[in-house]
Amino acid sequence: MIATVSSSPTLEADDLSSVSSSLPLRLSLAPAGSAPALLDGAWWPRCHDLGAELPSLTAVLDPLWGRITRVTVNPTHWPVIPRKVPVAGHVVKVGWFVNEQDPHELLLLSYRMGRWNLLVIPPQTSDVSAAWLMAAASDPLRTSTASRLMEEAASLRTVYEDDRTVQAVWDSEGGHEARDPAVRPRIPAVAAGLPHQPTGW
Repeated sequence: MIATVSSSPTLEADDLSSVSSSLPLRLSLAPAGSAPALLDGAWWPRCHDLGAELPSLTAVLDPLWGRITRVTVNPTHWPVIPRKVPVAGHVVKVGWFVNEQDPHELLLLSYRMGRWNLLVIPPQTSDVSAAWLMAAASDPLRTSTASRLMEEAASLRTVYEDDRTVQAVWDSEGGHEARDPAVRPRIPAVAAGLPHQPTGW
């Protein structure tokens, strides 16, 4: 299942609480029944507020995976970690681990149903990087950890930015105009004969 990956802006927690229900969830999951992998998908929250973000996530996952009862995170990217978050019809207990859990991962537990690991994409991530991360994290054939995928995305972003820099230099030196005849400046036609040659030499 793949939910909408929208390019709507990242919001602060105060803004999010009033409009979160109207925004599409940014979530990508591995296909149902696929072989077990290190990650079951990716989630791209709009802010670092678990209390504001978890209700919409569990609203989508509860029907798919069974009622989510517990979530654990690494506190590296979550400034405030509530002990409990009220969601539709129940409460999700929240825990945290520093050394035992990947800082870019969210662990979800469903009572008697199982556990799932999602890559958490930072809210400020660009649309292009987030789309790549969502596809990679929901690919059942990949064996990368959450942090490893973040490193790969950073590396790809660096290559992309380097390519853009080279292209900008090329364009600024006339490379683009030289390639595109439509924007090539016209050279005025000059009617000039051959220089006068003296005769009789």
